[in-house]
Parts: sequence; C-alpha cells; structure tokens
Amino acid sequence: MNDNKNMKMYSVQELYDRLKEADECVWIEAKGEDDTSESLMESVCSFSNEPGLGGGYILLGMGEDKKSKGDRFIIEGVKDPDKKQLDISTQCASMFNMAVRPRIDVEQLDGKNILKIFVPELPSQQKPLYFQKHGLPQGAWRRIGSSDQRCTEDDLRSFYLDDSSFDSGEVKRTTIKDVDEKALDYYRMLRSRVNPEAAELKYDNKELLESLDCLTDNGTLTYTGLLMFGTKEAHRKFCPMARIDYIRVHGNEWVQNPDERFSTIEFTGSYLLQLNSILDAVRSELPLNFSLKEGQIQATTTPDLPDRVLREAIVNSIMHRSYRMNRPTQIIRYNNRIEIINAGFSLKDQEFIGNAGSYTRNYHLATIFHETNLAETKGTGIRTIRRLLSENKMPLPTFESNRRDDSFTIRLLVKPFYNEDDIKWLGLYERYDFNKNQKEALLFAREVGAVDTLTYSQMNLVSLTEAFEELVKMEKAGVLVQKGRTEEVAYYILTSFATQNKDTVKDTVKDTVKDTVKLTDSQKSILEEIKKKPSITQNELSNIVGINLRNIKNNMKKLQDLGLLKREGTDKVGEWIIIEK
Repeated sequence: MNDNKNMKMYSVQELYDRLKEADECVWIEAKGEDDTSESLMESVCSFSNEPGLGGGYILLGMGEDKKSKGDRFIIEGVKDPDKKQLDISTQCASMFNMAVRPRIDVEQLDGKNILKIFVPELPSQQKPLYFQKHGLPQGAWRRIGSSDQRCTEDDLRSFYLDDSSFDSGEVKRTTIKDVDEKALDYYRMLRSRVNPEAAELKYDNKELLESLDCLTDNGTLTYTGLLMFGTKEAHRKFCPMARIDYIRVHGNEWVQNPDERFSTIEFTGSYLLQLNSILDAVRSELPLNFSLKEGQIQATTTPDLPDRVLREAIVNSIMHRSYRMNRPTQIIRYNNRIEIINAGFSLKDQEFIGNAGSYTRNYHLATIFHETNLAETKGTGIRTIRRLLSENKMPLPTFESNRRDDSFTIRLLVKPFYNEDDIKWLGLYERYDFNKNQKEALLFAREVGAVDTLTYSQMNLVSLTEAFEELVKMEKAGVLVQKGRTEEVAYYILTSFATQNKDTVKDTVKDTVKDTVKLTDSQKSILEEIKKKPSITQNELSNIVGINLRNIKNNMKKLQDLGLLKREGTDKVGEWIIIEK
C-alpha cells in the first residue's frame, strides 16, 4: 500500500466497489460474521507484518461464496456491532506478543452494519507480530497476494533485515578433512574452461575454499563447502537430508505405497560430482526422437526434452532450495513427465516466475554454479528453459509454489504435443473450435489429470485474467468442470466425453457390446475411456467419469463378470482389454 492509501481512509462503499471490480487484493480482506476469530486475527497479524504494505482493511459482515461465478461477495451485516468491536479489541490486545490497536468503524451498506477494520503496519523494530501460543515462526503471518500465509524461517529474515544466506552458515564439527579433493579438482577444471586466468585457480585447496566462502576462519566448513565439496561420509553425517532422490513411478500418478514404485536412487555427496550421475539416470529413461537430416548417412536419436533444460532445472533446484528444512529434493519420473519437488517456496511470486531478476536463497552455491557455467546467468534460468522448449516444439514448463507446504515444483512433459494420438484425441473436440492455447490445456489435463489458471498462464504466457476467461469458456462448453478454487487460482478436470456426447458413445460402445447387454451410463463411460487409453488407471477413471473410486471398482468388476473386460499384465504394468461380443 503506498503513502496515499495510508493518508486516506476509505469508506465501506468504496472498499466494496473495489472488491466487486478486482476481487480481494493485497490490502482488502472480506470476512463473514461467522468466520472464526482465529481467521480474523490471522489477517490482523498479516497486515501488521507485511513489509511496505502500510496496513490493510478487513470488512467484517461481508460473506463470500467462492463457488459463485458472478459476484462472490454477499452483504450479510453484523448483528451486534458493539459487542463485536469489543471482542475484536480484546483479542487484538491479548492474543499476540504485543497489543495491536486497529481502527474499527461501523458503516452501513444496503441497510446492514459492516465493521470496517483498518490495521496499520507495525514499525520494523516491532516486527514480527505473532500469536503467543504458537511462537515463531509458525505464529507469525504475512500478507501474500490476497491471502494470509504462515511465516517461514525465510520470512523472518526479512523482518530482522538479515541479508545473510543459510549456505554461509558454519557446520560445526567439520574440518577441511571432510572435503573430497576430486570435487576440488573438478571445480578447477570447470572454472578453467570458463576463465583460464581466474585468480583462484592458482590458490592451494585451503585458499580456494576460503575464497569461495566454503571454509571459515575457525577451519570449519560452511554449508556451501559441505554441499559442494564434501565427501559422501560427511554428507551422511552432517546433512543426510540434503540428498537428491530420483524416483521412477509406473504410470502417470503418484503411488503412495513405496513397494509399488519402480525404483528409487539416492544421490549423496558433493553436488558437483553428483550432478552428471543424476543427469545420466534421468536421461537414460527419456523417450528418444529418431531423425535423419538431409545429407546425413546415419540417423541420430536424441531425447525430445533438451539436455540443457534438464540440467538447468536440476541445478536451479539445488541453488534455490531451502536447506533449513530436513527433506530431500525429489526428481519424480512419471511415464509422461518429470516433476522436481524442492523444499522452500519461491521467493518470487508465482505470477512473475521467469521474469527478469532473481531472488536467491543461497548466494554462494549459486555463485559457484554460475562461475562454472553449470547454470545460466542470474535470473535467466527459467527463461532459458522456456526458450529451449519452445525451439524444440515442446510444452512449456509449469511451476507450483506452495507456501503452506513450503515447497516448489517444476513440471516438464517429456514428449511434444500434437503427435498422431494427440491429434486423433483432439478430433473429439473439433466442433468446439478451441484455439491453440485451449487445445494444449486439454492435452495437459489429459496427461496430468487437471489444469488450473496458473498452469494455463505459464504454459501459454498469458495473464491470469486471460487464463481464467479462456478456461471458463471451456467450462461453459462442457469439456471442463471446476473442481476447486482459491482466491487466485481455479482448477479444472476433464469431463467425461461420454457424458457430453451420448449419441456418439452409444454408437462406439455398440460396436463392442451387443444391444442385449444392458449397461449403465457409468459402465458405458468406463468402456469408452478404456477404448481411448487401455493403460488408464482406476483413479483416472474416477476423475473422468465423475464417480468415486469404490464405484469405479464395483462397475469394472461387473464388466469383468459380464465377460466384457479383462486385465492383461500386472497391477503395476498392464492394460485393460475390452472383449468383443
């Protein structure tokens, strides 16, 4: 919030008009009278803490219908405004580590009482405000976009104006003996390729580690020194969860039972030495593209997913993850995509990921990767990934930054869109005259299981408003159904094409099943989806057909009992076979 907003007090009518025009924003929050006092106090805490915001308004008595596609806000009013004011003032004075004194006014809207609560931003020396019963960091809240978010350790640094990065911290009980000399030799080789005259190449090992902020004056390693140059034994002893796990999953969905995974490979030790091994493991299972260019005698086979994209994505995960959290980075290889899941949400707002500029958690780790050309120059990694994928006619990457779980995910599809199967499948939707962006959203939803406004925006490089409008058009056409919505993102799954085109379904199912066999609409839909994709999972069928997993299993059992369906292969690797009658 700028100085003008600090100086001017808005009326309830003005704030309501802004809500209708632009929904909730960073400095306005709507609360129904039945919202919990905890929820209201979280907004008080976040407006008090958010750096540079200047404060914010809470409108109490303004209900919200998140499922509504029209006006989301309902003027409910507050029945006993005097009592409510007293309750709020008491809570603000007693729940936090210090008393908060918001300005509370009662104004009328459509003849109903609305409490307008203005919460000023606290001076920096008084931050962070937090709930006494929770302590720090969990008891502190920030205002991120139009929502209140629980603080993390990274947030506390902004309150305390702490510019140090975690990777510069000392790892007690370590010494230079915990350094793998092979990693130092490999660094020297990479650095000499970039700049043969670099001064640090003339240093001995101790001087080199000190120049890279890897060794303290006390002779102990920093986290940069341990992570980039430490031996495997030192990693296991001092930072066992800083490893990188490569997980191969059968099918396109995560399997909770670890016994059903294909394999898991754990990579530990110096990141410099492990990087190529990680790349080799992932690269070895990528689908290959056969090509014979004019003038060539021998054909070449290369992955559709460019090697540089994969390297940049993995290096970015190492540079930007939060090492304050004890959980490994996961590289999950599904049949149709790669997901890299990292500890630590994005320090840059999701909507601006890929724009110029970089916010780096680990300055010293990033410097080593940049100076050895293992990573793009600062702030250009995501743009490079997008450019390379676009040049290779591959779907653009999508990202998910989750402050609640404090995690960040990058998703890379491993095959280009519009192969023969894709074109045939899109033909089912030909009568809708969708544009290219919408067609790719359909393909993405088929591959991943859902598409949301943020993903649509990232895939097609359009604004969130444009993404929402185009997905709403697809919902109105009946090909997508909204399954959830937050203040900023709505997500959709494919509706069953069988449900939308009953006549077509009857014709295609009739080719397989005689008229004498009486099937329910759900059973017909199941058979139609299996015809399109024999390897489809029961979870996928549940999402597409629109009935729960238990009913899917019951219906498939009945189809098997009727002799119309059988399974070939194992539960992990196999296909459904429709038996012609």
